[in-house]
Amino acid sequence: MSGRYTHAVVRGVPSSLAKEANGQVDLARAQRENGVYCGILRQKLGLQVVELPPNEELPQGQLIGDTAVVIADTALITRPWIPARRKETEGLQKIFEELKFRVCELNDENATLDASDILFTGSEIFVGLSKWTNLRGAEMVAKTYQDYAVSTVPVSGDLHLKSFCSMGGPDTLVIGSSDTAKKALKTMEQLTDHHYETLTVPDDPAANCIYARVGPKSNVLIHRSVDEYPNSAQVFQKLTDYTLVPATCTELSKIGGFLTSCSILINRKLEI
Repeated sequence: MSGRYTHAVVRGVPSSLAKEANGQVDLARAQRENGVYCGILRQKLGLQVVELPPNEELPQGQLIGDTAVVIADTALITRPWIPARRKETEGLQKIFEELKFRVCELNDENATLDASDILFTGSEIFVGLSKWTNLRGAEMVAKTYQDYAVSTVPVSGDLHLKSFCSMGGPDTLVIGSSDTAKKALKTMEQLTDHHYETLTVPDDPAANCIYARVGPKSNVLIHRSVDEYPNSAQVFQKLTDYTLVPATCTELSKIGGFLTSCSILINRKLEI
């Protein structure tokens, strides 16, 4: 079911992040924000959090959400566009195998794929064709997940598909207001037979949320804080039947990160 999760895989923030970001990142603040984020996953969503230690050789390692696509019983380990980031996938296969997933690894040298370009709606998959993910990468997604319709959506500039959209419910797309976001939404609407409600927010980064079902009835939406995006936060306040949980992502956003890129969310109930 859409939004159902049992586990999350995260990675700590290395000191090397500050150097990677040319001193623009406040390292202590980034580490605090990561701690709060992991606390939300544990306490608000009730997830079992698998926390990998920070690795100084992986300055962007906290963006672990780029490294794997997990849908149904299959985990696809990606091949990031930046060669130096490909080491970030090491060790993931063991984690997924322990959780009894079918594990596929993207080894095609002609393919690039960041999981932040993958939007799984619960019924189909949209793949952003971007600077980070090429057509060969999208083809490998389609080959891996043959039970789902897979469509490609062009994304311009340095953005990922989920830089300006995410799922805000089983049939709800949260979308930003930029021309890029509007164009992508129009493309998705043309490619699908499914009807999605849309929740439009003024700020593209605020459109990246984490929707989760907790217990039998509770809808939880983790969204960017009012301090970061006050106008978008007002839009979320209209979701009166949701538990709204603000989370700050100020420092990681300076290197292109957002809420969904900070974890790999997994739905896996193991038989005892």
